[in-house]
Amino acid sequence: MFKALQQSAQHLPSLAEHFAGNRQRVQQLTFHLGDNLLVDISRQQVCTSVLQQLCELARQMNLPKAIAGLFTDNNFNPTEQRAVLHTALRMPAGATLEHKGVNVIPSVHAELARIRHFCQQVHTGKWCGYSGQPIQDVVNIGIGGSDLGPAMVCEALTPYCTTGIRTHFVSNIDPAHLATTLEPLNPATTLFVVSSKSFGTDETMSNAIAARKWLLNDCGDDSLVQLHFVAVSTNHQKVVEFGIAAENMFTFWDWVGGRFSLWSAIGLPIALAVGFERFEALLAGAHTMDEHLRTTPFEQNIPVLLALLTIWNHNILGHASEGVFPYSQLMHRFPAFLQQLNMESNGKSVMLDGTPVSHATGPIVWGDVGSNSQHAFFQLLHQGTTVVPAEFIGFVNSPYDFPAHRHKLLANMLAQAEALAFGKSAADVEAGLKAEGLSEQRISELLPSKVMPGNRPSTVILCKELTPHTLGSLIALYEHKTFVQGVLWGVNSFDQWGVELGKKLASGLVDTLAGKSNATAHSAATQNLVKQIVDWKAPEGEQ
Repeated sequence: MFKALQQSAQHLPSLAEHFAGNRQRVQQLTFHLGDNLLVDISRQQVCTSVLQQLCELARQMNLPKAIAGLFTDNNFNPTEQRAVLHTALRMPAGATLEHKGVNVIPSVHAELARIRHFCQQVHTGKWCGYSGQPIQDVVNIGIGGSDLGPAMVCEALTPYCTTGIRTHFVSNIDPAHLATTLEPLNPATTLFVVSSKSFGTDETMSNAIAARKWLLNDCGDDSLVQLHFVAVSTNHQKVVEFGIAAENMFTFWDWVGGRFSLWSAIGLPIALAVGFERFEALLAGAHTMDEHLRTTPFEQNIPVLLALLTIWNHNILGHASEGVFPYSQLMHRFPAFLQQLNMESNGKSVMLDGTPVSHATGPIVWGDVGSNSQHAFFQLLHQGTTVVPAEFIGFVNSPYDFPAHRHKLLANMLAQAEALAFGKSAADVEAGLKAEGLSEQRISELLPSKVMPGNRPSTVILCKELTPHTLGSLIALYEHKTFVQGVLWGVNSFDQWGVELGKKLASGLVDTLAGKSNATAHSAATQNLVKQIVDWKAPEGEQ
């Protein structure tokens, strides 16, 4: 089937030709999820016959079986010997999904009930800090999946953050991140959520220990730590040793991967920010997309189609990256979230059986919000030598009462998709310059620089409004897109061994930089930089 797809690519009409030759193209290549979300892939360099070939490839790669496995017990993460069951986190209470012979749904909903109760305590002022004052600020301390997802959702749902709780997120080991976050806060009214599955992640625990010291400098009593710290973890012993009461530890399971975990207790800051009922709406939106993935034929299945377009653009047409451009300032963290979701999942060079891959796997995923990005890097998208397939995400309605702004924002998104697809020919540029009254010489000078080649592929995802339910569906859409890509490439999308080597090397270099060991075990380049760091480092207390 790959050969058939490669042959199709050799005789590919331009997008202009596709549209001119098929008046039904937009209707054929627009897909809906309910009444609130549509996906238009008509500006992708595909036709219905190519999509049919791609769907057939998916069937040959046993994608139907893989999708079914996502909703039953499985061994999708063999290198860590773990199942992958994050879909269970958003299933309704009466559902059944068994893991090792036990239905996990009751335990999922039992933990959700604990989250609901805790949120009620905080929101009603029954949970107070050491001074007797209610909590006003929640600081989530985590990194990777324990940070990117919750931080993105809380910002995206800012109009729904009506609980009176301000949320903050600290992830970086750079002391500036913790220091600048804590500086305006009152220890007496601040609650920390420490999120780490092992409760041993270096960056997270270093920040948590420093935050505890900041609290103790104000309250002076170790026994009061439990009023200001809760944990999301699976390591009961380490949580208690830190000073967090056992009953204030929220848990999740080893079948929940970090980058797929915001639906679990990792999402506690989300529930505290927007309220538990809206957190439930987020889960419901994800479940809606789960059911769409599970029950919809591939030819209309939105996550499957978007994944197949990556296969087409990346493996057949050779485009090495994908751009994601939300036309919503509230979604400005979404590209960074997708970077971890996709690149940590599918940035792999070995197959499930351990043999080297013989094809390209995960593309580089990047992006930023519109319309800012138009004034930063869209020049390359329109006229550069590198073709970047783009995904535009827009929302028709806004909770903010600036209708003219909203119209201009959406107009810019539609215009960019149009310009990428169809460009501007030399004849059109020349006619425009003549209409401006420019001389023939000046026209000849400007003409080459103003031609837009077009034929640049893009997808438009249009939503009625950015609500918790819609956001849940969008996130699940990209989760499933990532999963389907991994199945088709034959890689494990749920481990991340590439992250480990740097962490191990860093742990040894910490002692070297502190003067407790030498750098001879490292390369000459590293030794030289260690020497320079030691020479420049200010004495303790002067930093």
